[in-house]
Amino acid sequence: MHGYPERLQLKMMLRKAECLVTLGRLQEANQIIRDLESNFTDRQTLAASQFQILQRTLCRLKMKVQEKETPTGTFPAALTTDFEDMNLREENEQISCASSSVTLCTDPLKGRSLIATKDILPGELLVKEDAFVSVLSPGEMPPLRAGLESRWDTRVTNGDLYCHRCLKHTLATVPCDGCSYAKYCSQECMQQAWDLYHRVECPLGGLLLTLGVFCHVALRATLLARCEDVGKVTRKLCDEISNRDICSPESKNLVQTLSHDLGGASEKNGETVEPPIPGCDVNGKYGSNYNAVLHLLPHTQNHGPEHKFLCALSVAALCRQLEAASLQTRRTSLKSSQPKAAVVPAMRQELHGWGVAMLRHMLQLQCNAQAITTIQQTGSKESIVTDSRQVRLATGIFPVVSLLNHSCSPNTSVSFVSTVATIRASRQIGKGQEILHCYGPHESRMGVAERQRKLRSQYFFDCTCLACQDGKRRAAAGPRWEAFRCHSCGELLQGGDVLSCGSASCTESASRDHLVSRFQDLQQQVGKAQKLLRNGKLERAIQLLLGCQHDAESFLSAEHSLVGEIEDALAQAFAALDFYFFTGDWQKSATHLHKSLRVVEVRHGPSSVEMGHELFKLAQIFFNGFAIPEALNTIQKAEEVLLVHYGPWNDEIQELQKMKSCLLDLPPAPEGPSV
Repeated sequence: MHGYPERLQLKMMLRKAECLVTLGRLQEANQIIRDLESNFTDRQTLAASQFQILQRTLCRLKMKVQEKETPTGTFPAALTTDFEDMNLREENEQISCASSSVTLCTDPLKGRSLIATKDILPGELLVKEDAFVSVLSPGEMPPLRAGLESRWDTRVTNGDLYCHRCLKHTLATVPCDGCSYAKYCSQECMQQAWDLYHRVECPLGGLLLTLGVFCHVALRATLLARCEDVGKVTRKLCDEISNRDICSPESKNLVQTLSHDLGGASEKNGETVEPPIPGCDVNGKYGSNYNAVLHLLPHTQNHGPEHKFLCALSVAALCRQLEAASLQTRRTSLKSSQPKAAVVPAMRQELHGWGVAMLRHMLQLQCNAQAITTIQQTGSKESIVTDSRQVRLATGIFPVVSLLNHSCSPNTSVSFVSTVATIRASRQIGKGQEILHCYGPHESRMGVAERQRKLRSQYFFDCTCLACQDGKRRAAAGPRWEAFRCHSCGELLQGGDVLSCGSASCTESASRDHLVSRFQDLQQQVGKAQKLLRNGKLERAIQLLLGCQHDAESFLSAEHSLVGEIEDALAQAFAALDFYFFTGDWQKSATHLHKSLRVVEVRHGPSSVEMGHELFKLAQIFFNGFAIPEALNTIQKAEEVLLVHYGPWNDEIQELQKMKSCLLDLPPAPEGPSV
């Protein structure tokens, strides 16, 4: 209105729209966006570079409007039509929280297992179970930085960012009135936690952090068991095993007693009738309840005496503190008229029963605890390419998930939303095949020997899955993502302390120690470059990474995991250059990320969740570079992979949908030579 140059008025309108979106005046913002799109018809007055900048800004603006207009928890109907599975389509009559596509079986060698009752397609939801108990892991605290900032400890952990009851990500937490540790997303969550367990845990916060998360889970499971009216079971448990191994699962009388009081076995004509499968009720149904938790194997005979002694000592210390806290609470409640003062059950006999139950749960946890994970973004929020990692958020007990046996190459994928675990088929499963889950040692992350050692030490079995059988035959060569290559001909090196070229026509050899030393030096250089990248020093990071790339090519396999790491960092650096300076380097970024994708595909497979995350990053690069056909094609591929592992309710899938919608609504690019 006051003579602002006409050629810059589009930029001013974009800025006005940005302000309106931030103020929440979406209707006015949408009108500005429509006016801007209509002004794009006069393309002859815009240079190609200016047009691309305006188009890019307009696209991001439309995505912001979509985010504000779309309430949390909604999702495009096009995807939910194919994946109407946030709830199980048909719940299993035999197993709660499981779909009708599976059945519960038992085997003398493998124990309980889930078997497919029909052909199962990739992405089908098989189990959706809320944790019977979950305890937030406090998480590691990053080191304090040197200088004046170290005077104030402003570091945060998961304990400060997630609700201690429902595990919801929360920035403005509601702290417990009685302790300095427990924090919640709302007053409702805080009150529910107090009523269920926290009134007992509240004075024990420091001790529980010292004793560890397993001790905390064991206590909370015992407290939650009271809600199922099983206090009498723990008392009978003490009576039955007063002079025996307190966690021995072999006592027939003990199991019968527990099963009867928890709805397990029943008496008929004076004879005890055992349920067909341990953990089931009298009707043969397996539920996500304390009965099922109690029947999880503690493997007492497999644990070493040191481990059993430490568990018993931890439980004894906890019971002693519970008794002291109970007496203090009783004294306070007698003197105070405050309604929140709760009388904690403190009779020695009851505490003895709690101790017995807690010790059993502690021994169960080594083989039955489930890590509840979440995807967290790494690096700065301003980074144009999202980099993420999976972190352990909490430890929980999922009785139904615990039914799944292990495979180093599983046919399912597990993900979490707050405290709810979802198990989906990651590939096609035929009728009669077993539903298999990975306990941690995966063929794409560990070699055969390391997997076997870990499974034997933690889970007390020798894995005989197909991946282990095939891996033993291929063990001599080693995985390609850890292999060294011949400097002369590029073939992979094989052997022990001295590595020889795998090519029959090449006589080159090298010392393993020398190559490992080079590899460690290269890792340090890559770490320095990544730090430069995080600090925004892009050109120096690129220069160092290109040197690392050249060095890696001389002695590492093309599919080596560190090669993929270097290419991924280069992709992020060039993408950032293009985003901030419009250099056109998104093409270089895409080239490097394609190389990283090849490494991920060799290591994890073309349909793996890791592949889905990499495709998501590639889609972001094409989107920000306005390579519309490439972006739409990559978005489709990323959706196909991620839907199988997460279903439609996933942040990355929703982001992909927004990108697709934005690209499809864009005005066409200018035709002919630009002015």
